[in-house]
Amino acid sequence: MPPAGQTRRTAIDGYVLALNWSPEYCRRREREPAARFQCSGEIGDFGFILHGLWPEAKGPNYPQYCRAVGVLPRRTVSDNICLGPSPQLLQHQWAKHGSCMAQKPEAYFAAARLLFNAIEFPDMARLSREPERGTPLTAQMLAESFADLNEGLPIDAITVKTNAKGWLQEVRVCLGRNFKPRSCPAFTRMAPPKTQIKIWRGR
Repeated sequence: MPPAGQTRRTAIDGYVLALNWSPEYCRRREREPAARFQCSGEIGDFGFILHGLWPEAKGPNYPQYCRAVGVLPRRTVSDNICLGPSPQLLQHQWAKHGSCMAQKPEAYFAAARLLFNAIEFPDMARLSREPERGTPLTAQMLAESFADLNEGLPIDAITVKTNAKGWLQEVRVCLGRNFKPRSCPAFTRMAPPKTQIKIWRGR
């Protein structure tokens, strides 16, 4: 069942493709059982992973937990474990967001996988070394790096999220109802364009 009081069935006005920067998430989590798949290195080292494909409303009250869902089939987990390398994360995304978008988890993850695989990612190791070379790296520069590599993806469709210490946590792509990039709504939380950011390269 959806968590008590958290069901919200607002109309869908667009979507967000949330791309989590795994090295930052995994910092000091290598031995946590819950983060084993993503952070232990047993199934590989990850760069960007899919945090989720989230439906958006016309305001900040996005739809969530639209209906009760069951446990994900083992096959669905195995098909998507390299996309979002945590069974708990996959289950959570399906319950909270996918339940508002699709009748079956296979359809939800197929859409997420298609969108994720369409993204060309910049050379994050090179970008991470810009501050070391004396060139400040800003949120806008990172967004420009994505836009330059992905035809049809404008800078204003990309937002950057950092933690309190300025380390990159996530890049988010704003999408319209047709799943095409669109300008991010004004209520979207983001780092201001001139914010200086740092990128953790991992182990």
